[in-house]
Amino acid sequence: MRFVLLSLLVAAPLIHAQKEPFDAAAMMRLARISDPQISPDGKTVTFVVQTVNLEANKKPKNIYSVPIGGGTPVLLSNAGDSNERPRWSKDGKIFFISDRSGTPQIWRMDADGSNLKQISFLSTGAGGVLPSPDGKTLVFSSDVFPSCSADDACNKKMLDDQKASKVHARLITGLLYRHWAEWQGPTRSHLLAIPADGGAAVDLTPGNHVVPPFSLGSPDDYAISPDSKEVCFTMDTDEAAATSTNNDLFVVPITGENAASPRRITPNPASDSSPQYSPDGRYIAFRSQSRPGYESDRQRLLILERSTGRLTALTEDLDRSVNSFTWFPDSSRLFFTVTDRGRQGIQAVPVAGGGLRVVASGNSTLDDMTFTPDGKTLVFTRQSGASPIEIVRASSGGGAPVPLTHFNDAVLSSHQLTALEELFTDVGDGVQIQSFVVKPPGFDPGKKYPAMMVIHGGPEGEFGESWTYRWNAQVFAAAGYVVVMANFHGSAGYGQAFTDAVNHDWGGKPYNDIMAVTDKVAALPYVDPDRMVAAGGSYGGYMIDWILGHTTRFKALISHDGVYDLRSEAGETEELWFPLWEFGGTPWDNPEMYARWSPAQFAKEFKTPTLVIHGEQDFRVPLGQGLQLFTALQLQKVPSQLLVFPDEGHWVLKPQNSMLWYKTFIDWMDRWAKAPTPTPAPAAVVPPVTPTPPATPSTNGTKP
Repeated sequence: MRFVLLSLLVAAPLIHAQKEPFDAAAMMRLARISDPQISPDGKTVTFVVQTVNLEANKKPKNIYSVPIGGGTPVLLSNAGDSNERPRWSKDGKIFFISDRSGTPQIWRMDADGSNLKQISFLSTGAGGVLPSPDGKTLVFSSDVFPSCSADDACNKKMLDDQKASKVHARLITGLLYRHWAEWQGPTRSHLLAIPADGGAAVDLTPGNHVVPPFSLGSPDDYAISPDSKEVCFTMDTDEAAATSTNNDLFVVPITGENAASPRRITPNPASDSSPQYSPDGRYIAFRSQSRPGYESDRQRLLILERSTGRLTALTEDLDRSVNSFTWFPDSSRLFFTVTDRGRQGIQAVPVAGGGLRVVASGNSTLDDMTFTPDGKTLVFTRQSGASPIEIVRASSGGGAPVPLTHFNDAVLSSHQLTALEELFTDVGDGVQIQSFVVKPPGFDPGKKYPAMMVIHGGPEGEFGESWTYRWNAQVFAAAGYVVVMANFHGSAGYGQAFTDAVNHDWGGKPYNDIMAVTDKVAALPYVDPDRMVAAGGSYGGYMIDWILGHTTRFKALISHDGVYDLRSEAGETEELWFPLWEFGGTPWDNPEMYARWSPAQFAKEFKTPTLVIHGEQDFRVPLGQGLQLFTALQLQKVPSQLLVFPDEGHWVLKPQNSMLWYKTFIDWMDRWAKAPTPTPAPAAVVPPVTPTPPATPSTNGTKP
């Protein structure tokens, strides 16, 4: 049996005159599909669909099913705001998480959605349910008080006392006291287990550690062995969690016996995560990094032979990170996804080792792979820069993939969307920067358009053939802009050395790359070089702040949750391993580097009109960064506005907030890029940044 190469080229929807522009309102009508799961008999696929209710300002989730041979999807859940995580048990029942009873709990239903039964009744709620292969036990996560463990009466009393208290102060005794958009309270996420029919829970991970840990982009961080006797999970036991990426794999009996002393099975001082047992029980596959403290290190795919402890790296020679993976049903090989030059395809590797083989590729992003039990059919999700996620299936006998869902066909067919194009820019030393370009709908090559440079976050992130509901390039293009998304030095998908090049060099190579791409875009015959704007979020926001102090060539800028002052950011952010790696230590250990690359050092040069956007609940790049930037702009009388979302974190997620974000964003760009202006004087541009970094501790990476 073999899988042939599947060409998954996603054609752009045909543009007709009667089609409407794809604006933010149209985007809100799209169904957001995720988490396909195949039934034990291989005949049905369940999945989750999230929709947007603008009036209620909610995004409800429901579970659907569709025959694997194709057909009309069937709605299985219709109560509560959130129904997700459908997982099949061996007898064909579906376990899932629902808030229909008021809090997230485990529920069970038949394959057609009937015979609903609530399984868990925990005061601390439940998430991430996973049935054991024998169908007898459910493993799930719950935020419990470590002193109570799985004693729900104890947890309930603690919660009730907390709610009744008139004092809500926080006494903090260690770091990582908040994360993303939430404060770390007295509870900790633990893995619990209960009988599949309900009953008392046992704590599989007692103590003060968070299980599963804060993810480094990992899929599930726990799994149950095929014989249903053991649970493998990821945990970081380092005392200084804020500075550590040392996730390790542990195993514990599913009964909870000796749970206080789980067995560590990976000795690696860097991150090991995403365990999956082989169907025959012989191996545990997982992702592994080699450099402690570096969250963007290459993720390798390893297997551990359970009987001997022998480790084998299956992708050691692949200069790309493994993102997600799954076992073939006969345990002979693993299928995995990698990002390469803006696309994410599927590859396969034998367990015995050997050559990697491309299984599916094209101008798209493929993910969420799952096989029918007989291995004859692979189901996965597909998306591109011009089309959101839908579910498809492919046969091992070859042939084109077959769509199983069509939730978004009507919206896409009635609106104008544009396929991504590629633009390559030579930046010297034989390096070409790949950018993706989205042209306005109804594009006329004889016209001159304003151009928008959009800068990605990370900085070890990337742009490519994937769909997003935040920073959607189609919405920007529909507003009349040529949208350009450059994958500068530091981006993922071009080899680890290219990714590492941003370390200790935040305003150097990436800035020079972006300006070189800007030069090339300005010279395009359909771009008006006097009407160019730029925007970015997170590291992209940092780069906007850096641009503010180094060039006046853009008509307007937008900085969303951007890092402004590196020294204060290092003292405010939560995942401290990040600045420690990126800047070679703390601000007091390496003050020169923090000063060199801090946009705040160049505030006197700020002249470009700038919109500053920030979420008050953003603990990754805290609000103070945006406030400092806005203050500097206002004191120097630079045209500027500040948009603050009190109820958002690093991302704007609430539907009505998102609509306001897009409106404010486009209004600001239009104000400066579309208003008629006199011919400007030549732009003042600071020469490319070419400082020599100070000596820093050696890493295992090789920089270009």
